[in-house]
Amino acid sequence: MLYKFKSKNAGDVIMLEANGRRVLEVIGKDAGPTGIVLAAQMPAAIAALQAAIAREESTQEVMNADGEPVKGDAPGLRQRAMPFIDMLQRNHSAGTDVTWGV
Repeated sequence: MLYKFKSKNAGDVIMLEANGRRVLEVIGKDAGPTGIVLAAQMPAAIAALQAAIAREESTQEVMNADGEPVKGDAPGLRQRAMPFIDMLQRNHSAGTDVTWGV
């Protein structure tokens, strides 16, 4: 399964299931097949993602979608979440929501 995040003010963001599930869990959303991030929820979601990125980088361990350390040069949460954070920032500024699976 893929997560396809859609909005009016940014291009679609597509993530593999494990990565999309992790991002949604970090922001406190149910990782179901459909959902919405309301504009009012976006500042807290952005802050939660930035905190999770900082935690991961402070341990200098990249975690996979299941929270297990990964060896080598695997992409971390920063690389996977930045397009989504950008989407949230753009839509928060415009006052529009982000949806997935609809």
